[in-house]
Order: sequence, then structure tokens, then C-alpha cells
Amino acid sequence: MKKLLIIAVAATATTIVACSDVKRTPGTIYMPDMAYSRAYETYADHSNLTEKGIHYTAMPVAGTMARGAELPFHIAKDAAGDTTNYYASRAVPNPVDSMSEAETIEAERLYQVNCGICHGNKLDGNGPLYKGGEGPYIAKPATLVGDAKYESMPDGQMFYSVAYGKNMMGSYASQLSRKQRWMVIKYIKNKQKEAKAAATSAPAATK
Repeated sequence: MKKLLIIAVAATATTIVACSDVKRTPGTIYMPDMAYSRAYETYADHSNLTEKGIHYTAMPVAGTMARGAELPFHIAKDAAGDTTNYYASRAVPNPVDSMSEAETIEAERLYQVNCGICHGNKLDGNGPLYKGGEGPYIAKPATLVGDAKYESMPDGQMFYSVAYGKNMMGSYASQLSRKQRWMVIKYIKNKQKEAKAAATSAPAATK
């Protein structure tokens, strides 16, 4: 009975001490930066840092990309009158080296929605805006299939044009994600190959 009373008193005392408002700190903290984080939220008030002489701009480090961003394109847009980066983009390979049937169908849809109005459904430069010279555009858009200039244009340079715009064509960066742009370019390149293959086999078929 006496033992039970001692245990009860000890438990009560322990509970009272543990629940007191006296703040206790451990003698040693492993990795204190994780225990007491100094991180600041992006849109939080940072005025207190300035008061301490810490100038925090909340800007990301150069070269970083947002979470969820895909297939980065590290070549920046040229300044007005400069073409250095435009030609440097020729060395950038298309990360979309192949497409499934479903992806090909989607790439064709994206092309028709965003590019067909100028470059035509058949990629012949005869879209509704040109319409054989009868449309609102006087100058014929680029012939993507059938013109050696565009058939030999590297994927990266084509991506540069779609991302930043070139000549009369504006940027499509807001309409198409990076992956969608590469898919459309792959679709165009596939159509160019198909046309070349058909042209090569045509004479043999007529013999």
C-alpha cells in the first residue's frame, strides 16, 4: 500500500512539473538550423532583414527553374539587331526524339490550332490568312514542307523562332508549353521526312 502511495505521489509530481510553464532548453541540439529554421517565405514581409543590414531580394538564383518546369531552353532571346543566339540555337537537339500515336495526334492538333492558320494544314504555307494570295496576308508564310530552307533548319533554331518569334511571326511561348513546342517541331520534321520519302519513291512507282 505504501509503495502504491509513493508511486502515485511521484507520478503526480512528475505530471505537475511536466505541465508547468517554465521553458526548458536542452543542453545540446543536433542540427540547430533545422530545429529553429531561419527560412523566409517568398511573399512574407522582409523589412526586418533590411533593418539588420541583410538585403534579401527574394529573386531566384540565376539558372534555376520553377518546380514543374520541363525541358529547359537555356538560350536567351537576342537583343534587337543581334542574331548570335538565334544561330547558337542550331546546336540544341530536340529532346522529343519520338512520339507515340497518341502524342502524334496531339502534336498535329496543336499544329492545326496554333500554326495551320498561317502555314496551312498541309504545311505548304497556304493557310487561311494567305489563301493563295486572296487572304488578308499579302506575303506568303513559310512553306514548312517543300522548301529546302525550312527542311534543313535544325530543330533548336525552329524552337527559338517559336519561343521568341521571328520576322512576322510572334512568340508562341504563352500558347504552347516547352514540351508542346518540341512536339509540334517533331511533328513538322516527321512530315518533312514523309514528303521526302514519298518524292524519292514516286519515280520508282511509275516504272
